[in-house]
Amino acid sequence: MTTHGDVLFVLDPLSTIDAHRDSSYLMIAEAQRRGFQVWSVELGGLLLRGADALAYATPISVPRLGQPVVVRGPSEVRELASFRVVLMRKDPPVDAHFIVATWALDRAAQRTLVVNTPQGLRDLSEKLAILEFPQFIPRSFLLRTVGDLRDALHELGGQMILKPVYGYGGREVLIAREGDPNLSTLFELATRDGTTWTIAQAFVPAAKDGDKRILLVDGEPIGAVMRVPASGELRNNFHAGGSPAATVLSARDLQICAAVGPFLRSRGQFFVGLDVLGEYLTEINVTSPTGMQEINRLENLTDDATMQAKFWAALVTKLG
Repeated sequence: MTTHGDVLFVLDPLSTIDAHRDSSYLMIAEAQRRGFQVWSVELGGLLLRGADALAYATPISVPRLGQPVVVRGPSEVRELASFRVVLMRKDPPVDAHFIVATWALDRAAQRTLVVNTPQGLRDLSEKLAILEFPQFIPRSFLLRTVGDLRDALHELGGQMILKPVYGYGGREVLIAREGDPNLSTLFELATRDGTTWTIAQAFVPAAKDGDKRILLVDGEPIGAVMRVPASGELRNNFHAGGSPAATVLSARDLQICAAVGPFLRSRGQFFVGLDVLGEYLTEINVTSPTGMQEINRLENLTDDATMQAKFWAALVTKLG
């Protein structure tokens, strides 16, 4: 299984990489298992010299699965083209710094493989890309005024979910109900007094049972996990206290994957997490989706059956 070459991960600080929760951790460990030399860089370590993309790259390793990532040598300034693949695994938010980083990665993508493709990371809003598939999604709006939100609430039967366009990890997700005395305040908060857009989406009763995170590699599903909300909690994200539960892909899930997979592949989005709530596709996560660790544990996966092994097997094939 030995494969020689260097790979670069664009990450948050190494101290934030959780050995027991993060998919990036497993990707690093599996790259190492396959014989790659693994390097990392934070966003601030990316730079351009003319048209050449470089990084202050730090060599890293996982001493043993379950132990923290460690630095194994000093940083070096290296051209991104010197790596066989660059993996963009910086967590949201997708802010100005993230966008500038994708411009730097655009330059690298002309000379080496960058996963996920930088242009796709910019173009595909994780909350709005679902609009490409209206047959699979709950009724959704992008709105900015209190009046429009009131109209949407009435149209949606008096109950709806509000999500910030750039939200992540379940942050600032709200439920709006007609008759709530705090409704005007809630709308003002969601739109920051009419200065920004919010996403209004039909409430799906199946939310009480949690949603399903489906992992896709090169457009094909490799595994799934249910995210069950804590008692009394609206959000089911793991970062918001949701707990993992075993699941299988339904006929509807497979139908969604069959439609969304080719679209993502055409946009260069190699590793993606779909969120499915009941019968509905609610998000397409392209930045740094997680879920590998939970699926491995729930299904007792080992060796080549793990999520990270399936990821790297497909990626090695792509590298040729």
